[in-house]
Amino acid sequence: MKRLLNTLYITTQGTYLTQKGDTVLVRVEKQTLLRMPIHTLSGIVCFGQVSASPSLMHLCGENNVSLSFLSKNGKFLARVIGAQSGNVMLRRQQYRFADDESFTASIAKTFISAKVANARTVLVRAAREIQATDPSAALTNAANRLTQVLHYVTTASELDEARGHEGDAARIYFSVFDNLVVAQKKDFAFTNRTRRPPLDNINALLSFLYAILANDVRAALETVGLDPAVGYLHRDRPGRFGLSLDLMEELRPYLADRLALSLVNRKQIKPSGFTKTETGAVNMDDATRKTVLVALQNRKQEEIEHPFLGEKIPLGLVPHVQAMLLARFIRGELDAYPVFFWR
Repeated sequence: MKRLLNTLYITTQGTYLTQKGDTVLVRVEKQTLLRMPIHTLSGIVCFGQVSASPSLMHLCGENNVSLSFLSKNGKFLARVIGAQSGNVMLRRQQYRFADDESFTASIAKTFISAKVANARTVLVRAAREIQATDPSAALTNAANRLTQVLHYVTTASELDEARGHEGDAARIYFSVFDNLVVAQKKDFAFTNRTRRPPLDNINALLSFLYAILANDVRAALETVGLDPAVGYLHRDRPGRFGLSLDLMEELRPYLADRLALSLVNRKQIKPSGFTKTETGAVNMDDATRKTVLVALQNRKQEEIEHPFLGEKIPLGLVPHVQAMLLARFIRGELDAYPVFFWR
């Protein structure tokens, strides 16, 4: 369990939440591990096999404390909220900002800047680790070009201009992505990014991890009360969760790309786990999916120091922290949205 600002996250399986007076009790195997006054909380988020008593739900509803339930893998399931919820006002402000061209351009540039900066960090770190001269030089050169693109993004005057620079950054980043694959090169060679469907093994792996990340981010946005469908960088489109795509941009390089490369380079997944269909699409078999999911869940337990909060948190909570910070920014509680910069 981890308390971040005024939200309590419960990740220990088998936890039972109840109340005594105006206090939340967190119990595991009939032992009370934590007591938290209800007035100090704005939300409780439960992952996996976590249950709550009706009396606790009643207490949370009376005190406008949201009680959210997610699967162990982070899929949003349900949220219990009281009648006087702040979600309506939060979403109305979110919608108003979506119609404000100036705000939309500003926050979209923020998302893009973080994405480019984190992609650059992936290349810089890899260049230090790779001993071969040519790949290292190519990575360094690409990282320097991303530094230039980052400047162009921050100085862009319009949203479409910033989007154009984002496209340039993606082309630069993926043009050297193959240099990041240092094992099983023949079977996991990367030529270019392909989606819907992925046309090679590494693209199939990336698409799978991106889908999981998108689900995690959507769950986080639902948890804090934001509408995942109304975004700023990704505009409204039927069936598309624009804000989820916005928020995951800054997290792709750190949470998805690095894990994909680690799985391949450490030979935790094998080419035999991928098959190509008659249409050219590449699919992963069930055993490979399980391997990826286990590795992802293990990685989510790793602790990092959040660059804005200055607290150590499990990696799996990063999307939830970013969603919480974005909600606070939209409410006007923060002067700017503090993106997640990997250092």
